[in-house]
Amino acid sequence: MSAPRTGNFPLKKLLLAAGLAGLVTLAGCTSASLEDLAPAPTISPKLARELKAKGFSEQDPVLVRIFKQESEFEVWKRKPNGQYALFKTYPICRWSGKLGPKRQVGDRQAPEGFYHVSLGALNPRSQYYVSFNLGFPNRLERALGYTGDALMVHGACSSSGCYALTDQQMAEIYPIVQKALESGQGRFQVQAYPFRMTAENMKRHAGNPNMSFWKNLKTGYDYFETTKREPKVAACNGKYVFNVNFPDGKEPGPLDPCPPGVDGPSVEPLAFANADTVETGAISTSVSTHASAYVDGGMHKTYRTMLERYGAKGLAARVSKTKYPISRPEAALKDPFSR
Repeated sequence: MSAPRTGNFPLKKLLLAAGLAGLVTLAGCTSASLEDLAPAPTISPKLARELKAKGFSEQDPVLVRIFKQESEFEVWKRKPNGQYALFKTYPICRWSGKLGPKRQVGDRQAPEGFYHVSLGALNPRSQYYVSFNLGFPNRLERALGYTGDALMVHGACSSSGCYALTDQQMAEIYPIVQKALESGQGRFQVQAYPFRMTAENMKRHAGNPNMSFWKNLKTGYDYFETTKREPKVAACNGKYVFNVNFPDGKEPGPLDPCPPGVDGPSVEPLAFANADTVETGAISTSVSTHASAYVDGGMHKTYRTMLERYGAKGLAARVSKTKYPISRPEAALKDPFSR
C-alpha cells in the first residue's frame, strides 16, 4: 500500500512543513515510508548504519523493555562485556486495558511481567504486518490460573491485549530481534512494566491493589537498572525471584515454597528503592488512583496528536500498510498518561 501523497509531495515532507517534526521526540515514529516496507523485513542499510554507529553488531543479543504508562518500547543490545546498552526507544501507538497484569481471556489487559521470546514465536505474515508472541501466560502465570494466548507485539496501532507499534517501527524491531535469534541467542527477554519504576511513580500509585505485584517486578527492574545485565528469572511462592542458584540446581514449582534464603530481594536495591519501601508504606491508600483505573489503555502523545489532527482513518493510513483501523480511537484520546 502506497503512502498517502498530496500533489507531487510525499507525506513526510508535508508533515515536516506542517510543523509535526517537533512532535517526534522518540526514535522510529513514522520516518520510513510505508511504500518502502518489505513484506518480510530485513535489516536495511540505514538500520545497519545506525547499529554500527552506536557500537552494535547485527548479531548482538537483544533485550526488550515495555512501559505502559509512558507508552514506550525499548530495544537494548548486549555489549561484549555482557552489559546491555540502549539502542532505541520507540513510542507505542496503542495498548489496551489498564495498569496491572493480564489475568484472563477477554479482559483486554496487556501483560506485565517477564517473558522470553524464541524464533518460533515470530510471525512474518501477521494480519498486523509482522509480530512476535510474548509467551503469555508464562510459567508463573499458568500456575496462578491466568488465561489467554496470542498476546503479541505487532504493527497496525490496534490492540486488544497486545502492544501495537506502527508498521514502520516493526520494520526495524522485527529484523533486529530475528537476526539476534538466528545468530544464536536462543531467546530474548521481554520485561513488561506498568510504568518506569521510579520513586515518584511508586508513590503516585501507592494505593493501587497491584502494588505488591509491582514491588516484585521492581526487584527485577532494579537489578537491570543497576547492572545493565539480564536478570535470571524464576518463580516460587507465587512470585518472581531473580538470580537464584537453587539447591542441586532444581527449580521449585512456581507456587511451591521458596528454599530458605530465597524469598527476598536477590540484589541490593537502588537507593531510591529503599526509600520507596518506607515512604509508600506511610502514604494513605486514599491517594488518587484514577489514572490506574483507566480501562482502555494508552497511546503515546506523538500519535495522540496525529489522531487529533487527522482522525482515526488518517492515522491508520500513516502507520499501517493495510490502513488497519485504530482500536477504540475515542478512548485513546482520553489516555490520562499522555497529557
